[in-house]
Amino acid sequence: MTPAHPAPYGEGPALELLVHGVGGATPEEMLGDPRTVRITGDTKAAVYRRTDDAEAEQQPERYTDRPVPEAYVWSNLTSGNGARALWLLLLPFMIANLAHWMRPRARGSRRTTRLYGVLVRLIALSLTVLLTAAACAVALDLVAWQCAGSAGCAGERAWLGFLSADRGGWWSQPGRRLALAAAVPTALVALLWYLSNRTWSAYESQRPPTGEAGFPPDDADDDLDEEAGAPVPAARTAPGCEPPGSELPSSQPPAGEPTAGDLSGGRDGGDGRDPEQERAPAVRPALGRPGFWYGRRLVARLRAAHTAAGFLTVAAAVTVPAARHDREAGHTLLTALGAVLAAALVLAAGAVVWVVLRRGRSERRADARADRVAVRLLPGVSLGLLGLGVLYACWSRPGWVSSATLPGEAAAFRAITLAQGALVVALAVVAAVLHRRARHPRAALRGLGGPAVAMLACALGGVMTGGVAQRVGDWLDGPGTPGMGGHSTIAGPPVLLSWQASVIPVLLVLLLLPALFLVARTCRAARRLAPVVEAEYGEDRPDEVRTRRIAGTRARARLTDAAPVLVGVLAGATLLLGAGAVAGAWITGEVPGRAFAGAGPLLESFADTAQALGSWLVGFGFILFVTLGRRAYRDASARRTIGILWDVGTYWPRAAHPFAPPCYAERAVPDLTWRICTWTAGTGGRLVISGHSQGSVLAASAVWQLPAATRRRVALLTYGSPLERLYGRWFPAYFGAAALRDLRGDIDCWRNLWRQTDPIGGPLMIPGEGRHPDVDRAALKDPVVYGRSARYPLPEPILGHSDYQADPAFAEERAQLLARLAPAVPRQVRPKAQGSSGRSSE
Repeated sequence: MTPAHPAPYGEGPALELLVHGVGGATPEEMLGDPRTVRITGDTKAAVYRRTDDAEAEQQPERYTDRPVPEAYVWSNLTSGNGARALWLLLLPFMIANLAHWMRPRARGSRRTTRLYGVLVRLIALSLTVLLTAAACAVALDLVAWQCAGSAGCAGERAWLGFLSADRGGWWSQPGRRLALAAAVPTALVALLWYLSNRTWSAYESQRPPTGEAGFPPDDADDDLDEEAGAPVPAARTAPGCEPPGSELPSSQPPAGEPTAGDLSGGRDGGDGRDPEQERAPAVRPALGRPGFWYGRRLVARLRAAHTAAGFLTVAAAVTVPAARHDREAGHTLLTALGAVLAAALVLAAGAVVWVVLRRGRSERRADARADRVAVRLLPGVSLGLLGLGVLYACWSRPGWVSSATLPGEAAAFRAITLAQGALVVALAVVAAVLHRRARHPRAALRGLGGPAVAMLACALGGVMTGGVAQRVGDWLDGPGTPGMGGHSTIAGPPVLLSWQASVIPVLLVLLLLPALFLVARTCRAARRLAPVVEAEYGEDRPDEVRTRRIAGTRARARLTDAAPVLVGVLAGATLLLGAGAVAGAWITGEVPGRAFAGAGPLLESFADTAQALGSWLVGFGFILFVTLGRRAYRDASARRTIGILWDVGTYWPRAAHPFAPPCYAERAVPDLTWRICTWTAGTGGRLVISGHSQGSVLAASAVWQLPAATRRRVALLTYGSPLERLYGRWFPAYFGAAALRDLRGDIDCWRNLWRQTDPIGGPLMIPGEGRHPDVDRAALKDPVVYGRSARYPLPEPILGHSDYQADPAFAEERAQLLARLAPAVPRQVRPKAQGSSGRSSE
């Protein structure tokens, strides 16, 4: 809605660049006009104006009392057709990637900061191995090894007839069945590679308008990665900020000379340096570094490593059973071939781990180099080893019979689970050390937000993969329950997966306790807020229903601040229950229903119920998850409800897992930066960038990327902003209090609007200092009026997170921001060439 309260502005043209939030918006809604025109951009993200304002630069006299409104629409970067709901299958990868960015604000030890990034990348690699191993468990173990090797299971399924061991065909040997089934997990890994490569070309390849021509020379030294906290000098003025045929305003310093606006790092910079040891005057903050939104090199390198890890996992699943049979059967030649192939697999796996460990993100410059050896050699060698493993498994081995579960599979899942638990614990120790060195009082879980989220990523990966294996096992076994004997025709999935499914009902019961506590606390808070609401509106005759509704909305909005407690409880309970599941599967070697047989009626009944209920819960939860995700992409109202977490996750670059959904900010932030630079350079005018919700995060990120002279022409207006409430608490190294204070110091004008009824946005808590006033305006009243009046004859709604522009305070703050910006500086116009007659030549 366009505000109806214009106010006079200072001299010079002004532009208001609107950036919408989660859920998306149309340009017609943002500009308040059904007639809009696209100024620049494409179908994924573009800048729009009203049709009447399309030629505003040629008619500046029309905009002396108001800014030119523009809308940046980026919703198609994260939504679109229903096929994108398949990205939700990659949610564990996205959550692991989030853990990378949740590290505490580092001070002192570069090695500790680097170690944090290394541990997260290893956790991400384990998730790729887990997903591939689960696909192998379904295709190779349950179908090719167990069902095809069982007369009862294969006899009921005609499509498995040519693989049946009873028919004695060419494919009846176990090794050949495994070789054929390996096509399924191999295709899955190839699909992940394809999706990552496709989105890599569309998202990570957007050139940022910073750095010298945007790219370093091929021999540029860039051995220090982001985790190491390498000194990052102030970026030079970008050629992309100067439109063709024009020059920057005269206030722009010479290229290469740092200015006060460029030296915007905080005392500790959030990058692992001790300020007392730092000799350089200052460094750019992380989000202002030239290469922060250009992750092309890292994603390519990690994609090669994870693709190779997937192929090697399939190769091991095919090779290990055949090698074990040859060793037991005493085939000398085949045993030697198996040993050589196994050694090659171990060496290739070591190379994958080395590539993942060696280098993290590079942000000092927009690094366009490619690690050709790693990118090309690793996947190719791994795929070649997979081919050799398939040929080795297809060797004729008469008398080989498949029974029980696939050899080595139970040990593999146990090793993956133990490795993930150990990595998460180590990550927690490192995070605690970093937090202790630079405490952030509002950091989520006292700096342990990253390890907690990493634990949830591992748990979700286990639930999703275990759920698929459980459902396929139940389907193949018919009326029997896999692992319980009796009428079962197959052994079922690995025992550990049954134990992990069995702890899910216990976990849900444990979560009821904090959930009930939060409900009770919210009810008490609503009762305490009732007299506060009535006093705030000064009502002599309050309406009890109206008061209760307003107070209840405010109390429920505060539940967002309790999210760290729930995440911490969930992560801690998951870690303990997961350890118990591993111990139970390891000690007993049986599924819970059989392990507790004879332990008493109550305990035996509980184990049976937990196993059956957990198996169904993981399957049902997986289906529900995909259904809700598809609806979120197709239905805007559903997206506003559950899209916030998705947009937070995909805001961050793929620094840990290359198969995570793509980072839309690597397209959106350069878009906004280019637009701001070209406007200020081309017109010499002022600009206010106003962002709502997630749009405020994109707006702040773009301002961080601007050259110093451009920042002095820009004001920032945020509303319903999660910058402190969500990003500052969960990502303290990048949006903590120090980082936000530094950003406020880089720009003269910044105001933030918020409501107590908003469950997402909140105050930024940046106090006034020197020439800078408080960033936060006092909380806006919501609803605007309590009851009916002559001006408001109908009840006003409680807006919560929406319609900030409808509040009169929005137009007032926008006018004051533009008025506080320095007067426009005339551009230095390049003189035209003179002909022999003295006239300018066209």
